[in-house]
Amino acid sequence: MQNPTNEEIKEVLENAKTIAVVGLSNNPDRTSYQVTKAMQDAGYRIIPVNPTVDEVLGEKAYPSLRDVPESFDIINVFRRSEFLPEIAKEAVQTDANVFWAQQGVENEEAYHYLKEHDVTVIMDTCIKVAHSVLIGK
Repeated sequence: MQNPTNEEIKEVLENAKTIAVVGLSNNPDRTSYQVTKAMQDAGYRIIPVNPTVDEVLGEKAYPSLRDVPESFDIINVFRRSEFLPEIAKEAVQTDANVFWAQQGVENEEAYHYLKEHDVTVIMDTCIKVAHSVLIGK
């Protein structure tokens, strides 16, 4: 598995407007909430994807990626690595072309499946850290 170059990741972040966040918690103490709030504060539109919540950060939540009625650019995943293949299969049914798995989350099977479907794959990388390093404030 190999992530895109920093230059390519920077381009992804500069061109994206909307991020669907799989596994986004409505608990402000959770990493997913803190990271996603930072991305929202940086100007991205956030779409929570979590069947156990109705709303997070002022945005309506959807049970799955397939249930989101609008387009999104990045799928950012806060689920354990073993769930990635299932999420990857859902991801290729959307028009998003970037699949981003958070720090500590990676899965070889999901990686190869997504690459076969021409999806840009970034794994084991925090989107908030990448954004602050590559884009800045």
